[in-house]
Amino acid sequence: MKLFLHNTLTRNKEEFKPLDCKLVKMYVCGPTVYDSPHIGNARAMVVYDILYRLLIHNFGKECVQYVRNITDVDDKIIERASSRKISIADLTAEVTKEFHSNIKYLGCLTPNVEPTATSHIDDMIMIIKKLLASNNAYIANQHVYFDVSTYPEYTKLSNRKFDEMLDGVRNENDPSKKQPFDFVLWKPANDNEARSANFDSPWGVGRPGWHIECSAMSNKYLGADFDIHGGGADLIFPHHTNEIAQSKCAFPNSLHAKYWVHNGFLTCNGEKMSKSLNNFITVHDLIDKKIKGDVVRLFLMSSHYRKPLDYNDKALEDAQKMIDYWYRAIEYLDITNASTQDIPEEFLLALFDDMNISLAIKIINDYAKLIFSSIDEKDKHLKACRLISCANFIGLTMQSSKNWRSCEVNTSLINKLITDRGEAKLQKNWARADEIRKILLEDGVTLEDQANGTTIWKKL
Repeated sequence: MKLFLHNTLTRNKEEFKPLDCKLVKMYVCGPTVYDSPHIGNARAMVVYDILYRLLIHNFGKECVQYVRNITDVDDKIIERASSRKISIADLTAEVTKEFHSNIKYLGCLTPNVEPTATSHIDDMIMIIKKLLASNNAYIANQHVYFDVSTYPEYTKLSNRKFDEMLDGVRNENDPSKKQPFDFVLWKPANDNEARSANFDSPWGVGRPGWHIECSAMSNKYLGADFDIHGGGADLIFPHHTNEIAQSKCAFPNSLHAKYWVHNGFLTCNGEKMSKSLNNFITVHDLIDKKIKGDVVRLFLMSSHYRKPLDYNDKALEDAQKMIDYWYRAIEYLDITNASTQDIPEEFLLALFDDMNISLAIKIINDYAKLIFSSIDEKDKHLKACRLISCANFIGLTMQSSKNWRSCEVNTSLINKLITDRGEAKLQKNWARADEIRKILLEDGVTLEDQANGTTIWKKL
């Protein structure tokens, strides 16, 4: 099936044609491991997980090389380790472990390779040497800078003028630079800085600039030319812009990445996430609230990946209600043969059209509606198989068990509380009966009293 992707480089939706069908290559910018991953990070991981699944579907798992890096050398890491009075190694190990736990919670597949920046310092030094030799870089004030003027297509990816890009962008305040846009490839160690934060190089003890890290790691595992480079829209400039410049100058006549894919921003209640606004939501926060990973994943897929997505309580509740609706549709059906072979073409067409996940989710929901409206058991079974296989295809762990509620809540405890409530009502202890209803509601369980005196419950 043909895959179409919006290419930021050309600003067009294009048919994806890999450089080599026998080995499709994708590089995605991973986290900088200095703090708990937030839900904006989570959105990017889910988006490129979907793309990875589409590539596997078309070309086979053995023919896709997915690389996602870990940035474990950065000024923010040094500052955070110092403020917490722990070593850089302990901090990065702690945050990396949390990141891996988060992506498992979100149902993301593991990349083929997950390189760390600190393991590829020699590769970065090699590229910097090339850039110095070709006069694309220069040494000034103990720093190595990339000379932006030597790369004429510098603004091609961002499609912005230099003055526009300069506005609001932090540049090293170094008067020895040739022009403000020149970016650092290697910087010297700061005074009183931990030796573990820096590395030996031909230019003295120091550390790499952020941008050179991805150029080195993508080249190491994918070569000078690869198919897809993914990341958040906030990385278009300066990170990806600088990455293209230094990579194409270090490896003349290379494409670097053929297709550039960027996911949209995530806001919180209509505002940019910020700790000062107290709206900085981490994945760990959602885990602590005992929100199922499938619910968060569905929320993160609820808007087209290139469009903005706003996190708010209602959006998360809507995702929970939708999944519960799907479970109720298959609750009493024995679905044992659902597989990827049952995926309908319309569902795949939606996903392969620039990852239109929101349309794909609507198609799943439509199958649930058809199950409820159908009176034919064979038809219900067919629709349920398709519902489950489609949900599983996009990484949701839909279960076929008709006792699905037991996976969500403690059924025996709920039944005991319902019994206690019944006894309280017989004793006309209305306060206790209301209290039990409230306790259950706080856990997302609603009660419905029947005319015959029985009480049934539902998980919201």
